[in-house]
Amino acid sequence: MKKAYLGIDIGSISTKGVVLDDDSNILAKEYLWTEGNPMGAVKKLLAELEKQFDKDEYEIVSTGTTGSARKLIGVMVGATIVKNEITAHAVGTLNFYPDVRTILEIGGQDSKIILVDNGVVVDYAMNTLCAAGTGAFLSSQAKRLGVEVEEFGKIALQSQSPTQLAARCTVFAESDLVHKIQMGHTRQDIIAGLCRAVVNNYLNNVGKGKKIVSPVVFQGGVSRNEGVVHFFEQQLGTKVIVDENGPLMGAIGIAILGRRARARKKFDFAVEDMEFRTREVSCGRCPNNCEIICVYRDDVLIDSWGNRCDKGALRAGTRGESVK
Repeated sequence: MKKAYLGIDIGSISTKGVVLDDDSNILAKEYLWTEGNPMGAVKKLLAELEKQFDKDEYEIVSTGTTGSARKLIGVMVGATIVKNEITAHAVGTLNFYPDVRTILEIGGQDSKIILVDNGVVVDYAMNTLCAAGTGAFLSSQAKRLGVEVEEFGKIALQSQSPTQLAARCTVFAESDLVHKIQMGHTRQDIIAGLCRAVVNNYLNNVGKGKKIVSPVVFQGGVSRNEGVVHFFEQQLGTKVIVDENGPLMGAIGIAILGRRARARKKFDFAVEDMEFRTREVSCGRCPNNCEIICVYRDDVLIDSWGNRCDKGALRAGTRGESVK
């Protein structure tokens, strides 16, 4: 039976998953919303991947997780490898674009830039503190304008004179947006202005002080927005590559890392039928007073983290474990 490798990228807004073969061909893929429930989202993700996956020809021998909830989901699926998003995105991108020098990524609630030289990450930066310039920012403005955010790109490209918007801060941007609407700016000009503002915000914050060198690859959910791509190319003076699987690149990267690692563990889709829950407990056994996250499968503690000393260590395999 042929070997396959599962990669899951679990973020605050979206959850992505892929199954690759030994040549990095995609055997199954899925992209859906996290909706504040990472465990529930992963169960749905696995159910969709299972429908696409040929169990008679392949077996999954490694599972990798990345993204903001990578450790939690790694415990849930029995991951053989858990890595941060920077590493996963870089590995995934280099697999398809070995000459890439700059990776731009804008997701639902954060954004990042990764600089590469000779196939090695030499610098990176992330913005996780402000929503301005992210997918969530664009979505909220789309609702205000009564437009589907998926249509933003096409509408933006119709503009001849993008509206100048103060988008360094979400609050100021929304106030300025209302003011410009009242002044009579057209919808396409305002939408184009929003797309340009996202690019300016990114370059002035995440990309500040970074030397952006071509080839440039743009990823994340916002890379689907043609207007944002257009203004990136305009501001950078170079072509920006957008891969059709760009939003899945983190999942692709962690699947590749799982394939390269030695650890092997057969993955069983039955995990989607198991019951998982998390619980936060205060240790109180020393002045650290650590907040410990416990993960249970069918009321059995399977992992915990957050303790800074052995007094807060919990023993896996017990029911109703407590640090008290």
